[in-house]
Amino acid sequence: MKKPTFGLPRMYAERGEVRAFLPELVAHIERWGGEVVLEHGYGSGMGLSESDYLRAAPGIRFADLRTVYAQDYVLVLRYPQEEFLQWMRRGACLISMIHYPTRPARVQFLRNLGLEAISLDSLKDDTGRRLVENLRMVAWNGVRTAFEVLRRIYPDPPGFEHPRRPPIYVSVLGAGMVGMHVLPAAVRYGDETYWRRLASAGVLGVQATVLDYDLTSHQAVMIELLRRTDILVDATQRSDPSKPVVPNEWLAFLPLHAVVLDLSVDPYEREGQNISVKAIEGIPHGNLDQYVFAPDDPAFERLPEWVNTKNRRHVVSCYSWPGLTPVECMDVYGKQLAPILRTLIQAGSVHQIDPKGTFFERAISRAMLSRWQSH
Repeated sequence: MKKPTFGLPRMYAERGEVRAFLPELVAHIERWGGEVVLEHGYGSGMGLSESDYLRAAPGIRFADLRTVYAQDYVLVLRYPQEEFLQWMRRGACLISMIHYPTRPARVQFLRNLGLEAISLDSLKDDTGRRLVENLRMVAWNGVRTAFEVLRRIYPDPPGFEHPRRPPIYVSVLGAGMVGMHVLPAAVRYGDETYWRRLASAGVLGVQATVLDYDLTSHQAVMIELLRRTDILVDATQRSDPSKPVVPNEWLAFLPLHAVVLDLSVDPYEREGQNISVKAIEGIPHGNLDQYVFAPDDPAFERLPEWVNTKNRRHVVSCYSWPGLTPVECMDVYGKQLAPILRTLIQAGSVHQIDPKGTFFERAISRAMLSRWQSH
């Protein structure tokens, strides 16, 4: 039986995106019977060399980008540029964070190319829990950044670190998996060492409040909560991305020093009658090159004209929060992905995956593009 081939390309996103799968995962793929082709320079942004990968997996080879995309499977964390996907052959399989529910144009594009796909964010166990996620790092990296901004702009007097300042109020939209990680991060300022220093100095801490979805539709209640919110967090996962949870006009009730933290990082998209907006309307969409936005940042002006940006506060938003700590991030993803890749190799082909088979076969089946619509 022919060995399945895996192409691992670099990610051509913003300059700050340096993540690559670690040599340990590449070694696993080779040991389980897969052939691996890496793009020249793979891992260099994290200080890894080709020799680091060859020591772990001597049978791998390095090639140009087009060759990497010509393999049976293409494994890349973030969804790649469409021009690269056109190099894949029909029936080949893209393994990436595709986000089917909020990216209908991607779904149609992949189907038009005749590709199979496995969306990493759709890999779930039988209870609906994600198998490939780094939600703790999303929450802690995002919360730490939000507090760094708040510390800088907090009114003085009394100043953020003064014992007489009032408690910090964090309001969290969403009580799902991301929201669960936000709460412990928020009460520790996203930084355990900094929290201990302030606590030992007698500085009042943080009150974190989760806002249930049913509550957010009550304007009077929301406005009262927003008036005393220092950090407003979007940790939502919406079934209908066409409507914001917090309309832009409500942001006027936030204190002027408040920080909006975007952890969901939903896009602004408009295609015909299909519209997708952020849960908190009128905030920029950040990435690893820029994830902090002051109210006068030009990024607000670059948003689509149909997005209301009238009321502005400091915003922290990053499409890839775990990318702020790339090596730690990819160590987690590699360990989570290992049994998925082993199952694919043992099956012989993604098209041989049994939707009623083993635990990981069932998870893969639920994440496959060809079977996604039924879910």
